[in-house]
Amino acid sequence: MAITDPLGDMLTRIRNAQMRRKTKVSTPASRLRGGVLDVLESEGYIRGYSKVEFDGGKAEFEIELKYYDGEPVIREISRISKPGRRVYSSVKNIPRVNNGLGVSILSTPKGVMSDHQARDENVGGEVLCRVF
Repeated sequence: MAITDPLGDMLTRIRNAQMRRKTKVSTPASRLRGGVLDVLESEGYIRGYSKVEFDGGKAEFEIELKYYDGEPVIREISRISKPGRRVYSSVKNIPRVNNGLGVSILSTPKGVMSDHQARDENVGGEVLCRVF
């Protein structure tokens, strides 16, 4: 079965795995998912991830989830721009998540980056998701 929203699928897998207190979750690999995982890792929301290659050219990301005092570090993770309704933002209108405590992840012409990095680079783009 084809997935219509691969990024939304990855975010849902992370959300479901954290509800069940799993330490790892896997998702099919892609460049966009890798970019989002890079941002999540650099912001400290996940421990890390690794790419696992399979026969036939298939690959998956093994994501190591992060917990603090038994609670998931990611309290809320949600998709903003969806396949049916894309949400774009200029650099002046990039949304702040919980007064700057959370992070918005954007797809910009300079690559996938967090909201504060996009402000530093002075670029806008598609608001993919928000994490708190």
